[in-house]
Amino acid sequence: MADHRHKRDANARRKPRAALVAAPVALLATVGAVTLGVAATPSSAELVAATAREASTPSPSIDTQFERQPVVSRSSDRIERKPTKVERITAAPAVRRAVAQADTRKWTTTTLNLWDAPGEAADNVGQVDALEKVLVTGRTLFGREEIVVDGTARWVSRGYLVAEKPETEEAETEAGSEDAATEPQLGAACTNGTSVASGVSPNVVKVHEAVCAAFPEISTYGTFRGDGEHSQGLAVDIMVSGDRGWEVAEFVRANHAALGVSYLIYAQKIWSVERAGEGWRAMEDRGSTTANHYDHVHVTTY
Repeated sequence: MADHRHKRDANARRKPRAALVAAPVALLATVGAVTLGVAATPSSAELVAATAREASTPSPSIDTQFERQPVVSRSSDRIERKPTKVERITAAPAVRRAVAQADTRKWTTTTLNLWDAPGEAADNVGQVDALEKVLVTGRTLFGREEIVVDGTARWVSRGYLVAEKPETEEAETEAGSEDAATEPQLGAACTNGTSVASGVSPNVVKVHEAVCAAFPEISTYGTFRGDGEHSQGLAVDIMVSGDRGWEVAEFVRANHAALGVSYLIYAQKIWSVERAGEGWRAMEDRGSTTANHYDHVHVTTY
């Protein structure tokens, strides 16, 4: 009887062919996958470089992501700025209407400067002589009133136009020689014992002497003070009020050249050599009787 144990043992120890083939293939696949994974994974240097690039690239701000738009008020288009009083008066339609409707004439009491508009920013465009009959519009602003000259609107200082023709100087002299003889004159001596402080200008001394002689009842004169021309000894305050104050002011104005006077202020009005053609001009309200020069005549000299 034959012994087959050896053959069976040999067969039992033999591995299947499929298993022998599959093992190397699996090994190759594993090695390939690992190799691809390593190749696809960035190196440490690449990771550092990418991180640096990301850090150096500024992230967009809110302003760049959402561009700001100007705020537009819904009411801004509907609300218009109201014109000022000057703009309304000097507007071309208003001027044409005023000129067309002017029907009243008045006389000038002195030579007046002509201005192209009311206010200090106006330009001087000529003069109108005294005793001229001019057409007026009735409009006034900033101490000036509007007249019509050659069909064009012009402005003159307010208060120097009258309805009745003024008397000429010759007629006044003939009609009132007695009054003319009593008008204050230069050359008389000061007899009331008043004086002005030493150190004032020679012209201030002249003003005091002339006023003292013509109006001896005035006994108070103010000179040196800590402000303006007073501090320089160029100004004097003559303490007088009412109608007598106007007499003093007109006396000094009439003799301004001989007395060396630059300008006068009285009762909130000013007269100056530089703008003599405008006569007495209105001044702004300074808030008190003294500040508005109702209780004294202020005289500034050269």
